[in-house]
Amino acid sequence: MENAASEDVARVLIELGLVVSALALLARAASRASLSPIPLYLLGGLALGEGGFVQLNLSEDFIRVGGDIGVVLLLLALGLEYSPEDLQTGLRAGWRSGVVDALANFTPGLLCGFLLGWDARAAVALGGVTYISSSGVIAKVLSDLGRLGNRETPAVLSILVMKDLAMAAYLPVLGVLVAGTGFAAGSAAVAVAIATVALALFVTLRHGAVLSRLVSSRSDEVLLLSVLGATLVVAGVAERVQVSAAIGAFLVGVALSGPVSDRASALIGPLRDLFAATFFLFFGLQTDPATLPSAAVIAVGLGIVTAATKMATGSWAAARLGAGLRGRMRAGTALVARGEFSIVIAGIAVAAGVEPDLGILAAAYVLLLAVAGPVLTRYGDALSPRLPSRR
Repeated sequence: MENAASEDVARVLIELGLVVSALALLARAASRASLSPIPLYLLGGLALGEGGFVQLNLSEDFIRVGGDIGVVLLLLALGLEYSPEDLQTGLRAGWRSGVVDALANFTPGLLCGFLLGWDARAAVALGGVTYISSSGVIAKVLSDLGRLGNRETPAVLSILVMKDLAMAAYLPVLGVLVAGTGFAAGSAAVAVAIATVALALFVTLRHGAVLSRLVSSRSDEVLLLSVLGATLVVAGVAERVQVSAAIGAFLVGVALSGPVSDRASALIGPLRDLFAATFFLFFGLQTDPATLPSAAVIAVGLGIVTAATKMATGSWAAARLGAGLRGRMRAGTALVARGEFSIVIAGIAVAAGVEPDLGILAAAYVLLLAVAGPVLTRYGDALSPRLPSRR
């Protein structure tokens, strides 16, 4: 038994070492090409996962938890870049952009579902898949490209925040639809989710300084552990009440301010990069490449339409904040990527037996835009080389 256990540990360590080494090679290749490494991480996962060239037998729980932590740390890092005042300003100025974004990008998926002959539950789920931009991918790309301080970035952030807040209502509603829960129980779930988000926003905006004092320490080790502990607890509570763990982590980052925020951002950076890389790799690992061709045509068509609608809404939102033409282009392309939320939405519907083809279509769609989004963001300026360079 001891020998068997030792062999299992050795195998897991070797596999993890190979995974991290593969990530390093992919990141090095992306750096030399001046690209975000996200597309390469995703394609690497496809090559190493089920149906790929080499199959790694990693634990599903390990893959899921590692990916979840990656998203949480990405959103925590994004939140650390903004103060509570920035969030208030963004919400006041950006709620209209959030509404326009929701209508413009939910509708194509909803209509596509009905055109495919799916029932209303599957169509509503597909609408969610096409609506939701990937906060994780976008945060990573903006950080990699050094655009967090750009004039157009607050417009992108406001749309992401509104999107995550909308998910607090959408996910319970979707759960009620696919489960056939009664009206009373469904209404209660939605009310709890919305109340939780409202309470979290109030605490963040009014009492963020208290959290900064609680976690503050002269010791980097104490500060890192305090921030991580608080973030994981808040993210877990948010997930428990059917609010996104990502929005919980983002609000913790926003609540921290001053020197505490600056130090925490520097300390968390390496952990964020490691777990973010594993998230995108693991997403690819869980997708069987053999299932993708059957949904490719629809995924490409839907991807083209919703990439255009995201670019339009992002450009419009940036224009409202006074960004120049290049800034509007950057804001629009930044929002194209889809990712973790889209897969979660499809997974809820498929698990309830609503529409098996929804999972395959969502995987093909997300992989397409998770790769195309960062590339468009990186080369967005080249799409209109004669535009003025003003941010």
